[in-house]
Amino acid sequence: MEILGGAAFQRLESAINAASLRQRVVANNIANLDVPNFKRSDVAFEEMLTNALGVQGESGLAGKMTNAKHIPINNSYSTPTPQVVTDKSTAINNNRNNVDIDKEMSLLAENQLRYNLLVQQVSHDVKMMRIGIEGRR
Repeated sequence: MEILGGAAFQRLESAINAASLRQRVVANNIANLDVPNFKRSDVAFEEMLTNALGVQGESGLAGKMTNAKHIPINNSYSTPTPQVVTDKSTAINNNRNNVDIDKEMSLLAENQLRYNLLVQQVSHDVKMMRIGIEGRR
């Protein structure tokens, strides 16, 4: 039995890793704010996860139901790895740098909130497992 190795927990782990990577990428963008010809980067993960889960369209794989009373399932989702994507198409400064400090700071705050939410979810899941194993005292 995979208590903490299930698909949902692995997706949470991947999301936390993506948030951590995004923190480093945004910090790098901010650090290179005044570097000529620097192009900002971002992390593509949420879009890839949405596509992997088939939320925007029809999922390619589905669990097999052997009884009409079964709940439809799909545990065969792949968990994508986050990728760093560089935006080379824009330039907002005279030095051809495309880092906007206001946008980067808002992305940093948004990412911090996302990271905190994910860590709280993992903590809650582990707490519920512990209560299930030990019982409420």
